[in-house]
Amino acid sequence: MLTLSKEQARRFILAHQGLGPKPEFRGKSGALDFVRRVGCIQYDPLNIVGGNSDLVLQARIPEYMPSILTELLYHDRKLLDGWDKNMSIYSTGDWPYFQRLRKAANNNARISDPIDKILPQIRLAIEKQGPLSSLDLNFKKKIDWSWAPARLSRAALESMYFWGELTIHHRIHTRRVYDFMSRHFSEELLSATDPNETEAQYHDWYVHRRLGSVGLMWDKAGDAWLGMSGIKSKERKATLTRLLKRSLVRQIQVAGISELCYVRTVDVEHLNKCLETKSRSSRAIILAPLDNLLWDRRFIKALFDFYYIWEVYKPAAERRFGYYVLPILYKDKFIARFEPGRDKPSNALIIKKWWWEPGIKRSAKMQADLILCFRRFLKYLGSEKILIEKKTLHDGELHWLNIQAKS
Repeated sequence: MLTLSKEQARRFILAHQGLGPKPEFRGKSGALDFVRRVGCIQYDPLNIVGGNSDLVLQARIPEYMPSILTELLYHDRKLLDGWDKNMSIYSTGDWPYFQRLRKAANNNARISDPIDKILPQIRLAIEKQGPLSSLDLNFKKKIDWSWAPARLSRAALESMYFWGELTIHHRIHTRRVYDFMSRHFSEELLSATDPNETEAQYHDWYVHRRLGSVGLMWDKAGDAWLGMSGIKSKERKATLTRLLKRSLVRQIQVAGISELCYVRTVDVEHLNKCLETKSRSSRAIILAPLDNLLWDRRFIKALFDFYYIWEVYKPAAERRFGYYVLPILYKDKFIARFEPGRDKPSNALIIKKWWWEPGIKRSAKMQADLILCFRRFLKYLGSEKILIEKKTLHDGELHWLNIQAKS
């Protein structure tokens, strides 16, 4: 069993996440390499300063632009929208491994008579007209669906998507436009058999993969384990036992954390290199609300002494901070969080509120690194300047951050 200090554990998990001393991933190939390393990044339709998946990638890819992800998804087809940790984006090469989910979705959807009745018409419409969204189909009747009643056309298209007949051809903002999978992916991929023949093999693959999504995890219930169909606490524990016996994972004891943690054996070499290097990060980085690093809030609290909850779905009166708040990482600590917005007339980034973390000692060097961080963020947004709300400018002592995109 390996034993690490909290500082060593932080150093490794940040390096694994591409948040180490120097940017590891660059350009479109770097974005693809990062997704392949972590398995998936989470998708969310909310867009205040970019969607969650774009925010994840801008934190790791210098000069990242959202067009990079769009190309990988809808032109190169090297990445796919699909169900993993909730709605996610993952490598096209992982498609065969999720065959069980598609079969389950097919079985569930087929009990809906209204959907079954209109499938031939939808197939014919896509065959003749090409990619379509639910608004392009004249099936306005509403049926019970997912979180709330939905138009029959939407329910049918989503069903076909989840059982693997359709793919997302492109998006118009958050609206999905669908097309046949067979038009965009090889027969070799679409006909590939599930590499995991048994349920136990599937569990082993999935738990091992999810460990790689974060880098270092403990075996406690939390959001980092969400979306893994059929794998609850009991199954996860049995799976980790099998993975240990097969030497595919290693146990880690982190000083000050009573629960044992786990790392993939394939990542141990990277861990050792992180422990040997003398380089220390001085980067300031703005993270996404559903960033892979933050998936297990309680684990991050234990490791970084930072507790973060995305409060968008909380009633306003119950929010401790704000509606859409982003954390700021500096070196190996979380130093602040802020609530962003956009000013449409000027295209400026608005800082509505700012909160320093307790005990953070500010310095001229930290301020200089934060200015560089926000200049990068402005370039990602295609924005020229920051507008700081008057009260926040005073209360947060942010006069030094009143910058433009160019120095």
